[in-house]
Amino acid sequence: MAEPVRVAVLSDIHGVLPALEAVLAEPEVADAERIVVLGDTAAGPQPAEVLDRLVAEGDRVRWISGNADRELVEYRRGERTGIPDPIGPYAAERLRADQVDFLAALPRTLTLRVRGLGEVLFCHATPRDDEETVLVDSRPARWAEVFSDLTDSTRTVVCGHTHMSYARLAHGRLVVNPGSVGMPYGRPGAHWCLLGPGTDLRVTAYDIPAAVRGLVAECAYPEIAEWADYYLHARATDGEALEALGASGPRDGR
Repeated sequence: MAEPVRVAVLSDIHGVLPALEAVLAEPEVADAERIVVLGDTAAGPQPAEVLDRLVAEGDRVRWISGNADRELVEYRRGERTGIPDPIGPYAAERLRADQVDFLAALPRTLTLRVRGLGEVLFCHATPRDDEETVLVDSRPARWAEVFSDLTDSTRTVVCGHTHMSYARLAHGRLVVNPGSVGMPYGRPGAHWCLLGPGTDLRVTAYDIPAAVRGLVAECAYPEIAEWADYYLHARATDGEALEALGASGPRDGR
């Protein structure tokens, strides 16, 4: 395929099929030459259904593994006894064996040339780690650490993980986070972005009350009503999320 003109980027779907369906129905997504999925795709109430829906889009979808996807695989393969996210064990058990193998084989990063942006590196959290946190207000020294292994030819980095969308410059590179399709922080809706020739952060509105009702009716996770209400309505504010993600630690966001 020639250099893509338009690339739709979807991240952190977290097993929420109604949100994914709403984004895939967008005309710009339907017409995009590529759909890049940045990971944390299945860890949620409808993991198998979300994977099947994306696989149905065929070869135009490019996949990256996220930390939550890795945790599902490790849990199913007996490499860990628990998952930090309470819904994780439920999601892991809902996956078919072929889906576990599929997630296990996904790469951690992907590089594509995108019209108008040149060489673009896609990753889940940072280019070097699937859990490391960087935020819109991370300090310059933090970005220098995160970019330490990149070549000069990579002028755009697209990452997810934090569930909050932004675009900023950091040491001369454009950094884009599309936000979360299924578990947004700060404001509701299915968040994604369109690349090429520029950068367009998008939010797709969908019927959230109906989606919550559907999840409650169809999902056997015991806490699904509370889970769906909290995450689909984006009850966590951006301020709360930034404070939590920016807390001190080896993978902090500041």
